Amino acid sequence: MKTYRLVAEQPQEIRYFDTDTEMDPDVVEEIREIFKTPLVGAYNWDYSIPETRIKKLYNLGKELNWNVDKDIDWENGMISKDEFPIDEQYNPYVGFAPYDKLSHEQKVEFAWHRAGLSASGMLHGEQGALLVAAQLASCAPSYEAKLYAASQTFDEARHVEFFNKFIQKQVGIMYPVGPGLKSLLDKILTDERWDLKFIGMQVVIEGLALAAFNTAKMQSNIPVHKHGLHYVIRDEARHVTFGINYLEEYIKTLTDEEREERALFAFQAATGMGGSRGNQTRFYEKYGWDREAVKAHLAASQLDRSSQEFRTQLFGRIMPNLKRIGLLTDTVKPMWEALGVLDLQDLPSDGRINWDEMSKPLAYEEVADSVVKVPAA
Repeated sequence: MKTYRLVAEQPQEIRYFDTDTEMDPDVVEEIREIFKTPLVGAYNWDYSIPETRIKKLYNLGKELNWNVDKDIDWENGMISKDEFPIDEQYNPYVGFAPYDKLSHEQKVEFAWHRAGLSASGMLHGEQGALLVAAQLASCAPSYEAKLYAASQTFDEARHVEFFNKFIQKQVGIMYPVGPGLKSLLDKILTDERWDLKFIGMQVVIEGLALAAFNTAKMQSNIPVHKHGLHYVIRDEARHVTFGINYLEEYIKTLTDEEREERALFAFQAATGMGGSRGNQTRFYEKYGWDREAVKAHLAASQLDRSSQEFRTQLFGRIMPNLKRIGLLTDTVKPMWEALGVLDLQDLPSDGRINWDEMSKPLAYEEVADSVVKVPAA
């Protein structure tokens, strides 16, 4: 019999799934965590949607829908659990003596835990994006923004479906949400101001997600994973482009004080996602490794999240977007400069749309394994 459990926070145990067995619906337990938000909704009575970039992006979303079950080759796209799910050349633990001493079988197991940690973060983040998009459909002020938010809600639901199926059918390991991501989602979901939700989701969460998705797609050895990420990345690129085009006009209407407040919010949201290793430590500590030794090794690795190379990739999308919408103010610029990413502001932003690229059919080919490029015009 299906059961229900209300919790104060997500259970912290790692969940394991038998990837060869269908889940019995009679033994499912629904686990719910309640959050409360003073959501301020808005009707829109003029129903105007002029021929703008926003309408064109909305129409593209309708045309480029995809089906998780039918458009991805689940039958032939999965690999054996005896194989590495992530290309070892991208493993930041290679060269760390305790890791190098592991047996081949232990290294493969370790890699599947890394894959589970990565996919779980994407799953939880996409559920958060689903909830925020649903809120925006209610509280966004304009008719066109409501339509797009509703369309995006369906996209995010599809992404949740994909990552959940990938974890339960292929990886078999699900980690709880990381504290940095959970804190950011809580902040966005419980704020009553629609534009902070918009900034938090369309600029920060989706911008960070695109960097993570492109990296995961490049490093994955699993065809079904690369295939699904290809579709997810196309959706997310469209979402970010919508957010930039909508926000750049709205931000101009704010007072200097309001703009500064939102600029600081964007900085805190983007940087609050980094530095939290709560989940990462769990899978290597089971091998008895010293935490400080691991941190020292990772700090020296160009493949680690703290490296300048990774930071450049991560913020190479966010910085030019913040500049375009007017949220790189004189107050926050020194903060970004201290992180070593301020110079990324001059890269092309997602507000510039390459319609030919964005309108391409959904057909997936091996050439799609390259990352989605920032639009050129």
